[in-house]
Amino acid sequence: MTADKLEKIRRDVENLHRRELSGKGQVIAAIYARVSSPKQMHNYSLDEQVRICRERCELMGWKVRYIFKDVITAENTDRPMFKKMMEKARQRKFDVLVFWRLDRLCRSLIDAIRIEKELRECGVALHSVTEQIDTTTPVGRFNFRNLASAAELERELIKERTRMGMYAMALQHKWPNKKPPLGYRLKDDGRLEVDETEAKLVRRIFELYIETKSMPQVAFILNKEGIKTRERGEWTAPSVKKVLCNEIYVGKFKVAGVDDYVEEYRIIEDELFEKAREIRLRFKSGEGKREPMPEERKKGTIDRIFEEYFAYLNELEEEDMLPDVQII
Repeated sequence: MTADKLEKIRRDVENLHRRELSGKGQVIAAIYARVSSPKQMHNYSLDEQVRICRERCELMGWKVRYIFKDVITAENTDRPMFKKMMEKARQRKFDVLVFWRLDRLCRSLIDAIRIEKELRECGVALHSVTEQIDTTTPVGRFNFRNLASAAELERELIKERTRMGMYAMALQHKWPNKKPPLGYRLKDDGRLEVDETEAKLVRRIFELYIETKSMPQVAFILNKEGIKTRERGEWTAPSVKKVLCNEIYVGKFKVAGVDDYVEEYRIIEDELFEKAREIRLRFKSGEGKREPMPEERKKGTIDRIFEEYFAYLNELEEEDMLPDVQII
């Protein structure tokens, strides 16, 4: 970093020192890092974002007290660690929020303006490591909104290009996602090919549902038999429903705005699909009679919930991602 750039950064945050920032006059910083999904954790990972932000805080002479990490999309502000960060800001626990890049904090102009306003009212300034953001002055806030607007435009353009690409693939009956539905595998040309082993499971799910008229019961039977989902997890009512509602199993290709019939994609007959659909609609309307949950399945469900929860906590501990604020 050049001396001129460093000096500009120092000038940009000068207003932070015009008031008493803590009992001892030291600037207290909080770091916010985010990735959209676990798959992105190695591409500008949470730890890498934190490292870069901590280096900037050290350079500026700020004391880092809080580190907030989210693994969730920034489509909205309903994020666990983001909400904890805002709670600490309202309590005036820190003076400046440091982040790697603005799109880590928010993706829409409306959210950016609202967040900046609320933090400013709490006496908290914003500082981006990679962008010249200083929200302590009117000009700085203007520049901040321009950056937020540009970030939102970039996001919308990416989404539009993605939609166009997916539509072009779907017109050729190619599957536009990396992960095909249960019962299929992707061919080299991007089209689907029936995987007969998984197709047998798809047919069985429909048959079990018609027999039991219960998605939880179907999930219970599959789990009891040791049959795993494609992700090697346990079956649940929602995962069973996802299979039962997918019209691709009768050859209806409804993807990315394309609505076609592709015979080679058929796995079950129309009659079987319609029987399952009629049962679903009957129960949805309240006409179907729901049997009480068997005690064996009820106990198994509760045990599984506890097992999954404790496994989740253990995994978080191993990855140093406990769902709480890290206090330095």
